[in-house]
Amino acid sequence: MKKRERVKRKDNVIFLPGLEKRLTDKGLESLQNKRYREAITLLEGAREHDAENSEILVGLVLAYFESGAFTKAKELANEMLLKGIGDYFQMVDLYLTILIQLHEYQEIVSTIEALFDEKEIPPDRQDHFLTILQFSKRMADNDHPEPSEFPKENVPVKELKLSSLDNLNEQVLVISSLAEKNIRPFMEEIKEFLHSDSGHPFLKTMLLTLLREQEYDKEINVNKFSEEIRVVPTELPDIQSQPIMKEILHLLENRLEHSDPVLFENIKGMVERIFFISYPFELEPRNVSAWAAAFHFLVLGYLGIEQDLSDLSDEYESSTEMIEQALVKITKLEEISYPNI
Repeated sequence: MKKRERVKRKDNVIFLPGLEKRLTDKGLESLQNKRYREAITLLEGAREHDAENSEILVGLVLAYFESGAFTKAKELANEMLLKGIGDYFQMVDLYLTILIQLHEYQEIVSTIEALFDEKEIPPDRQDHFLTILQFSKRMADNDHPEPSEFPKENVPVKELKLSSLDNLNEQVLVISSLAEKNIRPFMEEIKEFLHSDSGHPFLKTMLLTLLREQEYDKEINVNKFSEEIRVVPTELPDIQSQPIMKEILHLLENRLEHSDPVLFENIKGMVERIFFISYPFELEPRNVSAWAAAFHFLVLGYLGIEQDLSDLSDEYESSTEMIEQALVKITKLEEISYPNI
């Protein structure tokens, strides 16, 4: 005869036998089906029963990440690393992905350098972490290299073969490896990749960032989302200094930083994500209030908080029509997401 499960108690609350597994299974199913808010609710419930279950916690980190709650994802992933919960290098990779999303490149540098110092990295993973380290160092460095650092003499040209790589992880590593090299010998292939209809927008932003930092001053074509523009990398703004993005964040900061700082941080993460993916394209409609209201509305929804769009329209003094246009654009860009490294 099967032994009956014991009833669990916590703070005098009785939990039904098998409830933890049901919550976990349903939460992971919701995560797989991209119902992220539902997954968070279910997995947080499961976590109350078993606070150190790696399956629950990894699922919860992913649900936070995909819903745009990047700060929560980072905090939980960091907690798991400190406690040694889950597969260590799987968690390191997940943690680094979150830090890239948050543009916390100095933290990436510190994390990977600590791994190398402690000789914790297996030989077959060293190239993987080294290329991410090199790219993050470049991104964390605010000083622009002098043109003399990138000699123009003939250098043997090697192919990047970006277009022939199907795996985003491999493509990210190839581009990251350019951070400490002269990018000019690869320009024909890079221009072809930027001009193509294919190619992940995240990868194109990485390449444009490197071209800007290495002071590439010739006009090139960039194609994203079936739209095309001509740009000169040296004339592009820094990703974090895009004018409309700064205006949106300033408006949101004034409204939310003191009244609801957690909400503001979550919205800020989504704003930075969208502008990173879309860089260097300008987003329509060109209305700061409409974009601020749209980001506010979407993040409230991700957090399970219902909000009437007309109320936000009044609060931000923008028409619901313009806010809805921004919502459509953000939702479309959110589906693109970042590649997992």
